[in-house]
Amino acid sequence: MKASLLLLLACTAVLAVGARADTPEEPKALVQKVQELAQKASAMAKDAFSRVRESEAAQQARQWLVDNAELAKQRLVWLKEQLAELWKNRPTV
Repeated sequence: MKASLLLLLACTAVLAVGARADTPEEPKALVQKVQELAQKASAMAKDAFSRVRESEAAQQARQWLVDNAELAKQRLVWLKEQLAELWKNRPTV
């Protein structure tokens, strides 16, 4: 959500700066301004993602995945065995 909002703001800024470029001398300034805005948006996105990654909820989710990975593997093995048994017992046509 935040990343899409940042992208929208960056695109809006690019369009606004582009609308202001009236003379031939201004494209260099326009490019510079767009690059600055892109760098700011990139820094904001990196900061938001790092905050999400470091959040307590994200840490708890990663720990839950680690804790339940073995259970998921066991269930997958069981499912494969059941499907193999069904495949063996299917009627031949």
